[in-house]
Amino acid sequence: MAFWDNLWQGQRASQFDSSASSSIELTKRRPTVSLSKLGSVSGNLRVNLSWSMRTSDIMDRRQSGKLFGNPLKLFKPEVVQAHTQGVVNVDLDLGCLYELKDGTKGVVQPLGNFLGDLNEPPYVKGSGDDRFGAGSGETLYVNLDKRDEIKRLLFFVYIYDQTPAFNRTHAHVTLYPANGVQIEIDLDDDEPQARSCAVFSLTNVKGDLVIHREVKYVYGFQAELDRLYGWGLQWGRGYKAKT
Repeated sequence: MAFWDNLWQGQRASQFDSSASSSIELTKRRPTVSLSKLGSVSGNLRVNLSWSMRTSDIMDRRQSGKLFGNPLKLFKPEVVQAHTQGVVNVDLDLGCLYELKDGTKGVVQPLGNFLGDLNEPPYVKGSGDDRFGAGSGETLYVNLDKRDEIKRLLFFVYIYDQTPAFNRTHAHVTLYPANGVQIEIDLDDDEPQARSCAVFSLTNVKGDLVIHREVKYVYGFQAELDRLYGWGLQWGRGYKAKT
């Protein structure tokens, strides 16, 4: 009896221990969280984008295989990650529009090699371009020790030079503060023709750093996001170096 009592006590403790929660998911019903109230306003905030093929696409392929293909292929494991060209051909990029307290505005993104700087303005830096989405994905860093210099940031995802496929790729953005729990945002709306998506904003409201889930899709690129959020930058066509 003592063994089962101890087992039940352990299970009950894990169910109700609030410290067991390691992440916060921002949704339409709960779109906002304060980094200040979480105690997460120092060090580097890491923002990571990853994506993979939606399982519905896998099921569609398997169903078509039942009707038209070799039935033996149904037992062959499917490759589901986005870097497989035969599955889905999409290159998602993670970028950030910034506005500092002194009025300086700009963008950090792989396109054009605008990678920013962590210790100097804009206090946002990109890790470079990941064209596959697997593994570590794409990452931007924000130096929250310079939070008093930052007015607002807008993090966005766009599809570079490929057929729009937000509805086929399950994109996921995770925020990793240096202290406190991580924050999760799914890009889960069905917007097959969209080419860009404003994912979330970080705003300095009288010293309080507020994260707000946006998840607003547009059919254009950065210039359309700029107009939507009133940044006022000048945009031109950019290209990536071929590898």
